Amino acid sequence: MLGLLALLGIGLAIAAALVIWLTIWRLRHPPRKTYAWAVARNRPGDPSELDTPRTFDTYELALEEHHPRERSPIWDIEGDTPAGPVVIFTPGWGDSRIGVLPRLRGLAPHASRILTWDPPGHGDAPGRCALGTREPPMLATLARHAHETHNRPIVLAGSSLGGGVCIVTTATLGDALPIAGVIAEAPYRLPWTPARNVMRLAGYPYRWNIVPVFGLLAIRLGGWRTFDRARWAKQVICPLLVIHGTLDEVCPLQDGRDIASAAPAGTLIAIEGRTHNDLWADDEPRAAEATQTFLASLA
Repeated sequence: MLGLLALLGIGLAIAAALVIWLTIWRLRHPPRKTYAWAVARNRPGDPSELDTPRTFDTYELALEEHHPRERSPIWDIEGDTPAGPVVIFTPGWGDSRIGVLPRLRGLAPHASRILTWDPPGHGDAPGRCALGTREPPMLATLARHAHETHNRPIVLAGSSLGGGVCIVTTATLGDALPIAGVIAEAPYRLPWTPARNVMRLAGYPYRWNIVPVFGLLAIRLGGWRTFDRARWAKQVICPLLVIHGTLDEVCPLQDGRDIASAAPAGTLIAIEGRTHNDLWADDEPRAAEATQTFLASLA
């Protein structure tokens, strides 16, 4: 009997370790939205394929000093207002540069250029997702490049994970660059909140494995003690717009409220009836209207 119990215990431990490993792998290897992904779904794959095509440049930049061989793909898209700011859009977990395309109707009217990039592990970028830990200094490097190239004020915009990255980057840069404003769409405060919900919605284990998963990730990614995006928002002096769906099933609306209220010049736009992934649906104008109003106010 003792031998059988020991065997069952070993099997249970192996199963638990496998679930933890698979959870870590899933979080660090999000689904990739590439051009092929867009074509397979009959969606535009780049700005030239929109109903109203847009001129854009495409190139790659090494955004990390310690990973010079990992070059991030960039789109540099023409906006409608030559005197407007340069908007840099950072996608969320599992998204890519393609995610900027529906958002152009909100970003382009008051921007001179819109830059967007694939962070590590997303789209066509090499590497693995760092869950918002490595991305802020990379975005800071891209913002410096954009300012040197276009000599315009910068607006940082991002969705979900990308929104938090924009907040941290702005707080870290301080007055080193002319950051005119920040747009954070469906942001979250702590890293395990969306991870738990994504795993739950996908039907994967999430109740017991998230704690050991993020304990192990802390060793690899440098810890979570300073992650709270609401604490970073306190250091964002420029205007901060938070756009959040009231039915967001991945990142709670309360997180958006906390982040907006923490910022000295924060504003929350809660879009009634919308979830995490449909703020920019074809039949939803409110996110675009809020974005345009915010960018126009920065002028």
